[in-house]
Amino acid sequence: MLGGISFALCICTFTLPFIPRVAAENVLEKTTKPKESEKLKQSSENALEVGEIVFVIQSQSNSYHASKAEELKHSLLTQAAELSETLPPVLLLHQLDGHKGAWTVLPVIPEFSTSYGKNSSWIFFCEEDTKINLAKLLHTLERFNKSKDCFLGKALHDEDSTIIHHYAFAENPTVFKYPDFAAGWALSIPLVNKLASLLEDEPLKSDFTIDLKHEIALYIWQKGNGQELTPVPELCTVDINSPQAAHCATMFSSFLPHCGNLVKAEDVFVAIKTCKKLHKERIPVVKKTWEREASVFEYYSDHADSLVPTIDLGIPNVDRGHCGKTFAILERFFNNSASETPWLVIVDDDTLISISRLRTLLGCYDASEPVFLGERYGYGLATGGYSYVTGGGGMVFSKEAVRKLLGSKCRCYSNDAPDDMVLGMCFSGLGIPVIHSPLFHQARPTDYPKEYLSHQVPISFHKHWNIDPVKVYFEWLAEPAGQDSFQEHISQRAKEDL
Repeated sequence: MLGGISFALCICTFTLPFIPRVAAENVLEKTTKPKESEKLKQSSENALEVGEIVFVIQSQSNSYHASKAEELKHSLLTQAAELSETLPPVLLLHQLDGHKGAWTVLPVIPEFSTSYGKNSSWIFFCEEDTKINLAKLLHTLERFNKSKDCFLGKALHDEDSTIIHHYAFAENPTVFKYPDFAAGWALSIPLVNKLASLLEDEPLKSDFTIDLKHEIALYIWQKGNGQELTPVPELCTVDINSPQAAHCATMFSSFLPHCGNLVKAEDVFVAIKTCKKLHKERIPVVKKTWEREASVFEYYSDHADSLVPTIDLGIPNVDRGHCGKTFAILERFFNNSASETPWLVIVDDDTLISISRLRTLLGCYDASEPVFLGERYGYGLATGGYSYVTGGGGMVFSKEAVRKLLGSKCRCYSNDAPDDMVLGMCFSGLGIPVIHSPLFHQARPTDYPKEYLSHQVPISFHKHWNIDPVKVYFEWLAEPAGQDSFQEHISQRAKEDL
């Protein structure tokens, strides 16, 4: 039972044929020793060719991410050529024409159904950093009935109800499972076709996309009338060099991307948004934690306080939105003629962030390109909306992105407009895509599954609700003493959690 609602039966895994009411010994015999003809029939029904799998890489158009996706595509096609003469389709989501919301997957399901609904058996989704052993994946998928509705993945669940999932299943959030995209996840073609019909009959509403993996699972589940996720142990997020990887069809390294070009501390300007009423409550936390990592930074407030110090931008404080303040920060950053700083990061006064890890990540990007980076949300993407970087986790801009933005006529419609959403709308109009990194977090560590965080080296968290923020910073974001790397620390913590 799920919050008083019964689950639909999972029908994608094999079950034994119906057994009539006969003597107990006969039932036992038929249960434990299925006929050889039945085994052969099941094997024949599930036999799978590489060409029957459509691979969809959840790619991004930025040059760094596009190259990563192309590397994975090349790996898949190389492995496929060793297994079969028929190569599988390998799609990069960002290349789907006319679909700004393709990254949310559901809007392009009807297109997948039309193109692959007759000649394919599975659609397999993965991230650009997912490692795939194609032969093992083929054998894994053959365990499931491709003629039935199947939704496969590595299962995550919430320990407690959380704001990022709108407090879904508050009575017992552990009962609802959703896929960890890093491990890859699969839909059988019959399920794809069924979802396409649902989407055509009742188009998606123009609302928010906050945590895609949870929202997709909810849509497929259809309030108990659809398909729940089937956990598949071969879909993994262990490191490729881990002993546990021997049984895995997919793997995913615990990662903070290292591209060999650590950005200098003085090349990252940090802007902290605050207000007078929160100076004493929140600024001491920043100073005890990550301020020491920042080389160039300023606090922006509605009151000039020399003890912090803060800068009054002449924008009155508002209870929400802060668009006026954010655009004033962008103007100040860009028009400071003495500053040649290539990167700007804007954070709230209750954001916890690792500047040193951010500098490592930024080494993967070209500051001469317009870069708008952070945790990606979406608004109305099924009906021509836009993506945006949610502000609490931190918004990162290359100076070129700021130049293009301020050179346009796009501005706040009011001082208390939601700054992150206005920025998303502006950049969308300029044709500059949001770059997503799962290492930025709009919420607290307790709002995410431990298993999900175990394969990350996080860059930021947000909010001080019911936590000790200083403790959270030193547990999750500070460079661990006596460790050779962040990776080593995260791997050790993952082992302890599991």
